[in-house]
Amino acid sequence: MFEWSEEHQMIREAVKRFVDDEVRPHVEELEHGEMPPYDIIRKMLKTFGIDVLARDRFATQIAREKDLAERGEKPTAAKPGRGSDAATSMIPTIELCRVCPGMVTAMGVSMGLTSAAIMSKGTIAQKERWALDLMTMDKIGAWAITEPGSGSDAFGSMKSTARRDGDDYILNGSKTFITNGPYADTTVFICKLDEGNPPEQRKVLSFVLERGMTGFVQSKPLRKMGMHSSPTGELFLDDVRVGRDRLIGETEDLPAGGRDGAKATFQMERSGVAAMALGIVEECLELSVQYAKDRVQFGKPIGEFQLIQEKLARMEVARLNVQNLVFRTIEMSATGHVMTLAEASAMKLYSARAATEVAMEAVQLHGGNGYMSEFRVEQLARDAKVLQIYAGTDEIQITHIAKDLLRR
Repeated sequence: MFEWSEEHQMIREAVKRFVDDEVRPHVEELEHGEMPPYDIIRKMLKTFGIDVLARDRFATQIAREKDLAERGEKPTAAKPGRGSDAATSMIPTIELCRVCPGMVTAMGVSMGLTSAAIMSKGTIAQKERWALDLMTMDKIGAWAITEPGSGSDAFGSMKSTARRDGDDYILNGSKTFITNGPYADTTVFICKLDEGNPPEQRKVLSFVLERGMTGFVQSKPLRKMGMHSSPTGELFLDDVRVGRDRLIGETEDLPAGGRDGAKATFQMERSGVAAMALGIVEECLELSVQYAKDRVQFGKPIGEFQLIQEKLARMEVARLNVQNLVFRTIEMSATGHVMTLAEASAMKLYSARAATEVAMEAVQLHGGNGYMSEFRVEQLARDAKVLQIYAGTDEIQITHIAKDLLRR
């Protein structure tokens, strides 16, 4: 694949019109007001029938799993979607990120990460109980792994615990930087089983929590540098009692344990950053080209100066490179190829850096105006930076790539 098909272009135009009509007029409220993004996201899902498609896919998968269960067979891993489906699913991400990247983060964590954690390892009953509502955004989801003292060492520094108490578990701990945390209806809480053994030897388990459970507190949204339209919060658990029905998989002995599921979630999150980066890069480049044509200094448009031309040219090179990474993801999906963790890390590392560098250059090209919130490059520069931090910092991506190279 080397370019968007005519069908993809039509879809992009339709999504772009929706974003122009429904998102752009509310950017100020989303960024600096009290407006959560969820109602707009739900309207988009309904407008394009994405919620209906999610329900149909869910019903098909559950029917297949029930049929296999009746025959005593275990379901095999679902094959990746066809390339056209992968492309279509990326288009809303790209177009939303041109205007309001935080909305994509909020949507992706709920519909993607949280539901995937349940769909990949949960029982059929758990999937029916929680996953579908997350896939359609009828319920808001949060995936909680990061803790105040952990950061990049998510498992090694994890202090949140689950302690057996009869047939139940008692959960304790805290999480921070949790996307959708303040508003989540359903939260996947990742912790370690406390059996009196050293923390590094403990099993990693995942539980499904719901808003309002006794001892479960969700903070107000945290103030942060960017991605204001994506609410981020803290979670606090004080002796939260849960039954085994809330333990994902309803067993402590899933293959490879909870670490495997969490790593698979990281892998999905990292490969999705390229589509987010593409939207930011495209918008920054478009705004910069127009500004270079309109802004006059020393008697002529600044686009006629070679230093400005170099900035624009480098932005275009970055756009082409990130777009090619997106196209590669689509092609891999079409052939059923699953991206390795190192490949996903390489994609995230380059795309995140490219988006941040392009956004900062767009601010520089706009000069003093670029530093003002009235000009959109200011917001995009703030939003782009977090791509180098969440889902694993640049430094963590480098270690994954290097370790993979050194193992060969």
